Amino acid sequence: MKRLVPQTLFGQTLLLLLVGMGLSLLAGSWIYVSARQEAVRAVGGLAAAERIINLSRLIEDVPAEWRDRIIAGANDAAFRIRLTANQPTPPAVDALIPEAEHFEAYLKEALPSHKVHVALTDDGRAAHVGPWRHHAPWSRMGRGPGGPMAGPAEDQGPMMHGPFARWNMSWRALHAAVELKGGQWLEFSTTLPDSGPTMSPRLILALGVMAAMIALLTAWAARRLTSPLTVLADAAERLGRDVRAPPLAVSGSRELRSAAQAFNEMQTSLKRLIENRTQMLGAISHDLRTQLTLLRLRAENVDQVDDRDRMLKTIGEMEDMLTATLSFARDEATSEMGKRIDIGAFVSSIADDMTDAGLAVQTGPIASGVVIECKPLALRRALTNLIDNAVKYGGKATVAMRATTTQVEIMVDDEGPGIPEDQLGRVMQPFVRLEESRNRDTGGIGLGLAIAASIAEAHGGTLSLSNRCEGGLTAVIALPK
Repeated sequence: MKRLVPQTLFGQTLLLLLVGMGLSLLAGSWIYVSARQEAVRAVGGLAAAERIINLSRLIEDVPAEWRDRIIAGANDAAFRIRLTANQPTPPAVDALIPEAEHFEAYLKEALPSHKVHVALTDDGRAAHVGPWRHHAPWSRMGRGPGGPMAGPAEDQGPMMHGPFARWNMSWRALHAAVELKGGQWLEFSTTLPDSGPTMSPRLILALGVMAAMIALLTAWAARRLTSPLTVLADAAERLGRDVRAPPLAVSGSRELRSAAQAFNEMQTSLKRLIENRTQMLGAISHDLRTQLTLLRLRAENVDQVDDRDRMLKTIGEMEDMLTATLSFARDEATSEMGKRIDIGAFVSSIADDMTDAGLAVQTGPIASGVVIECKPLALRRALTNLIDNAVKYGGKATVAMRATTTQVEIMVDDEGPGIPEDQLGRVMQPFVRLEESRNRDTGGIGLGLAIAASIAEAHGGTLSLSNRCEGGLTAVIALPK
């Protein structure tokens, strides 16, 4: 079920709105159809009642010799009239519809001096339409091969022919009898529509057009509401890689403008913080280097050669530590401008340079023709640190590179003892060394991997370490294309 739910905010918003709109359309259609059915019943019943009332008054008021002619003229396929001398027998039906009482009350109110009998049945078969089945008028008024009621004698009614036959409509049989002056009875038989066509082609077309318009407007609205979040996410990602990235454009609704302004203010504060930190580190570096230079000058004046060499070596190590620490603290990768380079040729050149320097470095498969945007000086430093560590702790380094559709992976393998699994994440933290002696000849100062990880993150990538099955360690820098 979760796989059917969109994962993006736009998809979820669009789905929610469309489901809501769809339910609203269904509810509206149901209300419309229900109201239409009630209107059809009311209009059909009122028209039949008025016709019965008017014909009863007319036939009662005209001379007796005119009555047959009027009845013959008023008869049609959908409305049957018969003049009888005896009171008709009520029809034998399974159930009477309650509306028959209201219909009869309406006729009695309009014809107060007449006896009125009404039966309204809902058995779903038009053949039951007639005054009462044992003397249905159309059984003697044209039914047969050539009559107007031709067809299955007991299965079709007057309203089931012509255009009505194409409609998905249900009918109710109306039987009414009105007593005239002199004791004669007028019997009326017709059918009343119980419901109109529930889903006419015009209604289906209208619903389809409305659904399409609502879907388009909903998609546009959902995209308009969610697209600023995508812009904000992209800006935050750019800021993570480069604090000097262009600020967000302040536009859109009041809430979006407020969010963009807050984001730009945060970016300005971060930029100011980094600039202040860089200035402070520059001042510290200048003061410390000044003192180290004085120490070096004084050490060179020491007469004892062994003491002088040890002092100069210690001062050199302190200078190297100071340079590495300040470089890491300044995060120089964030200040370098990016450029597009052939990353395969770039990696090969670094491996060749370190081989020329006398290190045991070889190249593995390296993808060619892959161009990405990066900060070459910072990336060179990161790869140099990884290769240097591989040679120092594994004896030999193998450099390879592969490219996928979304990223570039640079691998540095060594043949050393590897790193315990529970220490793989810890060794990338600043000043962490697995070799605890703090001897510069065996363990460095613990910044090489931390600097490489920081540079990879500044490119929007990652540095990961894993032990090889055949022994040794693999360091992988993954960079986005």
